[in-house]
Amino acid sequence: MPQAMRHTLLSLRDLLVSAGPFVLLTVALLAFAYWWLDPNPPRHVTLATGPAQSAYDEFGKRYKAALAVNGIDVTLLPSEGSAANLQLLRDGKADLGFVQGGSGDAQGDTQSALSSLGSLFVEPIWLFYREDAARKVPGTTDATLSNLAQLAGLRVNVGTQGSGVPGLMDKLLQANRIDPQSIQLSQLAQTPATVAFLGGDLDAIVFVSAPEALMVQMLLQTPGVKLMNFAQSEAYSRRFAFLTPVVLPRGVVDLAGDVPPQNVRLVATTTTLLAREDTHPALLQLFSQAAQTLHSGAGWFNRAHEFPNANNTEYPLAKPADRTLRNGAPLLQRYLPFWLANLVERMWLALGIIVAVLLPLSRIVPPLYQFRIRSRVFRWYGRLREIEHQLEVEPASSPALVDELNTLERHVGKVNIPLSYADELYALRDHIEMVRKKLLKT
Repeated sequence: MPQAMRHTLLSLRDLLVSAGPFVLLTVALLAFAYWWLDPNPPRHVTLATGPAQSAYDEFGKRYKAALAVNGIDVTLLPSEGSAANLQLLRDGKADLGFVQGGSGDAQGDTQSALSSLGSLFVEPIWLFYREDAARKVPGTTDATLSNLAQLAGLRVNVGTQGSGVPGLMDKLLQANRIDPQSIQLSQLAQTPATVAFLGGDLDAIVFVSAPEALMVQMLLQTPGVKLMNFAQSEAYSRRFAFLTPVVLPRGVVDLAGDVPPQNVRLVATTTTLLAREDTHPALLQLFSQAAQTLHSGAGWFNRAHEFPNANNTEYPLAKPADRTLRNGAPLLQRYLPFWLANLVERMWLALGIIVAVLLPLSRIVPPLYQFRIRSRVFRWYGRLREIEHQLEVEPASSPALVDELNTLERHVGKVNIPLSYADELYALRDHIEMVRKKLLKT
């Protein structure tokens, strides 16, 4: 190996050894910060959806596809509906879930540390009834129902208990001072209830769902089936904070067929995406970003970019969702892969603190490096001083001391130091020669 290369490698080795403690401390602090902040989210997450062919089921599939782009596997957990999803979240069997407004005790769930990712879309109360059944209701005209009191004596299905619809209907019936016993209520699942309704075994059927639900779209275009017009929709929204008045515009279902033939006033709950407190913040951020893509389009009841939003939610808004709603995707995520952008975003503050701590400590590296190099030379000065002192005490021992001095000189000749410190090595050799001359004169 060329001499110049050997000196260079020697210098690098000494520098690495001198900086070793500093590097180890840096790595330890980075490892601790990574463990403490836990920047990278888990690769698996469970999303509670709803019954097959429901709007929740459809949106769950869309979220699964959206998060798969970033390497997150979303397990879809079917359920009976909103109330069941709320229970799954409370029991820790789901990380996130779709929940309608009014489905549970928001105050109690707040204490259980559930948070919202914002309102995603409205789910109207679709109360479909058969025209032939409406004709039998006293005081009705044109086989049209417009208030809940007209349901007395009819066979009405309000959905399964896990859907949250029965609880919602109980609140509405109580607000109208209607005795539930005056209505023949049933709680069949969505599909068998629809079959019974179309077969004439039920007079009315209640859904609380987004218009994307296949059952809703089918019933809106079924002959002999009407949708109840909530004439008091504004009053309902004033009585219940989780309800909002909406209008199904004339012809929005089928422009050519003019379905519906006139505007229909409805009341709607606002569906939110709830998450458990222990769900990783980066996952909440990803779901919030997916929500902006999936729910920002125009719909039957909203204009483009009205959803998602922070309105009409009974639960506290999660901080990652709040930032996403206000600012959109973070700047780094627009140009870098998610995992890298997320790592930098969540680690930058810790990195700043680490730099602030290590910067003063880094000043000890150059003196330590200098001491390490110079000690290779100065250690031999101690032996040289001993030889000189022994000569002063025992002048007769000079021949033996000359041999020791020659041995010392051979050892010094094997010392390797960077070229920038060569002057100190040559100074040592000059001093050895000075002592030799003194020995030879004795």
